[in-house]
Amino acid sequence: MANGQWVEEPLSFGVFDQIEYDGRPIGDIYEEHFKLMEYADQAGFYCYHVSEHHGTPLSLSISPNMILAAAAQRTKRIRLAALVYCLPYYEPYRLANEITMLDHMTGGRIEVGVGRGVSPIEAAFFGIPNVEESRAIYRETLDIMLETFKSDELNFKGKYHSYANFPLRVPSVQKPYPPLWFPSSNSQSVPFTAGNGFNTIFNNRFSLEETKSLVRQYKTLWIEHRDDADRMNGHEASPKLGLSIKVYVAPTDKEAEEEAFPAFRAWGQHISFLSRRAGGQGDTDRENFDAQRANGTLIIGSPDSVIQQIQSTVDFTGINYLLSSFAFGDLQPTQYMRTIELFAKEVIPAVASSITTAG
Repeated sequence: MANGQWVEEPLSFGVFDQIEYDGRPIGDIYEEHFKLMEYADQAGFYCYHVSEHHGTPLSLSISPNMILAAAAQRTKRIRLAALVYCLPYYEPYRLANEITMLDHMTGGRIEVGVGRGVSPIEAAFFGIPNVEESRAIYRETLDIMLETFKSDELNFKGKYHSYANFPLRVPSVQKPYPPLWFPSSNSQSVPFTAGNGFNTIFNNRFSLEETKSLVRQYKTLWIEHRDDADRMNGHEASPKLGLSIKVYVAPTDKEAEEEAFPAFRAWGQHISFLSRRAGGQGDTDRENFDAQRANGTLIIGSPDSVIQQIQSTVDFTGINYLLSSFAFGDLQPTQYMRTIELFAKEVIPAVASSITTAG
């Protein structure tokens, strides 16, 4: 920030990995995704983010902390984060302690994504009956976690959890606690994320115009609240405002489109799996191949084509962080590893110095 204004940062890059079921033996899937993670570390990506879902082929990362513990042993520089921990599913004292353990195991490379979980079907697996209850549990759990990070003894009395004189023996490496993320899947979340300075990700529910408007709103609110004493993530001086995209890069546009389309269709089946299993219609808007390309969250083509698409999206929306899914649907390791290698070697050098002017 300079003279009370938002300071634009050069574009940085992260990897979002849902570890989808792709038809191969599950142990092999985990191993190949660890190799993806290792490559991202070597190639200089900022952060590897792993999702949390339950009971669906969309995500085999049922326990983010197990994935991140393995990542701690197989990476050296890349930062590591759950995006997100579905907080209502956890006992907060234990979760906070596991996160501080990971902060030590990674040498201070852990970041923490939090949310209530977007799927009411998954929430029901954990005995959570409705969205209102989920929100209330989420917020209480977050308050407990932040208190746990900052204290050497936990004392808290809440509606869902209470603690008296619980000892805390593993403080976080990063002070006062690791950086926080809160993804924005609806426009109502932006005042919370911006007011507290959370890093955020806008997902593929928004049009490019909506994303541009939300980025502008975030920057305005962040400036207004930058001096608030009780901001949760106030120690983060330059929040990341990211867009979640799927990327497929091949030597030619034709090859990229022919290979990406069936993989995207498989991803669509995965994202709607639980809804359709319960008799619903699924998430038809997000399954629309052409619509996702139009809103800048499905970027497919040769390296030159992908460079142009990314530059256009960044310039228009004002984001400063690009969160890319390289392994989506039923793409095989040879396909997504080729994509990330082409992306790292040809795309990133062409756009990494971009400083957004939108907003």
